[in-house]
Amino acid sequence: MSGIFSALFGALDPLCGPIGIFSLFGSNSLIACGDAGWGDEIAFGVLVTITLAVATVPVGLFIGFLIALAAQSKDKTLRLAAGIYTTIFRGLPELLTLFIIYYGMQIGLQAVLAWFNYEGRVEINAFLAGMIALAVVFSSYSSEVLLSAFRAIPHGQYEAGEALGLSRWRTLRLIVLPQLIRIALPGLTNLWLILLKDTSYVSVIGLADIVRQTGIAARVSKEAFFFYFIACLLYLALAVISSFGLRYVERWARRSEVRR
Repeated sequence: MSGIFSALFGALDPLCGPIGIFSLFGSNSLIACGDAGWGDEIAFGVLVTITLAVATVPVGLFIGFLIALAAQSKDKTLRLAAGIYTTIFRGLPELLTLFIIYYGMQIGLQAVLAWFNYEGRVEINAFLAGMIALAVVFSSYSSEVLLSAFRAIPHGQYEAGEALGLSRWRTLRLIVLPQLIRIALPGLTNLWLILLKDTSYVSVIGLADIVRQTGIAARVSKEAFFFYFIACLLYLALAVISSFGLRYVERWARRSEVRR
């Protein structure tokens, strides 16, 4: 079954597939697919970048939603904790956050395992560490977007839910959340584009994303400008495709609004 999926992905690969860009226009060049060039490696880097960004969004949004709820809680401790969280991870450079999580998780696990007399070396998966680091940063910014959206919803919406006999959770799910998504979507769209660019940081911990793959090709071939220019084009292409897709999502989210 996995062979079928691999064959299907290979056929639909927009870079090195039968009708891929590299296959059609990059043959007999440095970006040719196969052993003749670096096309396959760069295509794999694009797949890793997209997978990392897509995997990060739901985790970051979930954490950001919880932080936004804590920030408007009546409990002073929760509000303080939410404020500290957002201040730290919005203030730290993304690269430092990545280093702290990547190396900190290894040190923490090593210390825990030492209690069980395990002396072996622990290495954290670079993809997992990158996803956690980017999710933490994404959540700190998305929590502010969601908090602003929460505050834009009139308090009467909550009272209307209570008047209908809905519980607090059902009011949030059925009345507040649909409005929250529509209000927060433009801000979250910008955060997605930022996240797409921030995935480039994971190259420093060895993950084979676009930047790392093109960087290796640049060092081996001594054609740095060419390969980094290819990386720029790939990020721009992902941003343009994302913009069209997110524009469609925004129109879908606003489908219930009354036309003026």
